[in-house]
Formats: sequence, structure tokens, C-alpha cells
Amino acid sequence: MKDFKKLKMWQKAMDITDMVFDLYEEQPWQKVAELKGQSTRAAISIASNIAEGNSRRSEKDKHRYMEIALGSAFELETQTLALQRRKWVRASVSC
Repeated sequence: MKDFKKLKMWQKAMDITDMVFDLYEEQPWQKVAELKGQSTRAAISIASNIAEGNSRRSEKDKHRYMEIALGSAFELETQTLALQRRKWVRASVSC
């Protein structure tokens, strides 16, 4: 089995996951309850799909999981932008 934890891409995805959890800990739950769950799932999905893709033997399968991780990253970015539009977080916050 390959050690996905050594991948820089996976390490950055885990950093993003930590940032998302930290971001939502600072927010009043009434404002962001639904987005919190969706955003944390998207953040964890990025790292999870990188790890799972790394276990695949074929390059086609690996590529598919990286595309899924990228889709989760775009989903998370959209959720962050929604928070910024509502002015619930600083515009400088980005994942």
C-alpha cells in the first residue's frame, strides 16, 4: 500500500480541512448550521478522495478520484464565497 500521507496534495487538503473546522468554530451556529455540515464534508472529501485515488492501480482510476477531489474543492470554495457574500466571514478568508 502506498503512503498517501506523504503526498503534499493530501497534506494541503488536511490543512484546508483544519481551516474549515476552525472557521466554523468562530461562527454563531444559527447563521451557518447547514453550511457547516456541507462545508466540512466537502473539505474532508478532498483529502479522502486523494487518499483513495492514490490506492488505485490504473492512472485512469487515480485521475478520476483527483477529479472528484477537485469537484469537492470547487464546492467548498462556493460555500466559502456564500459566507463572504453574507458578510459572515472576512473576504480575505479562502480555502
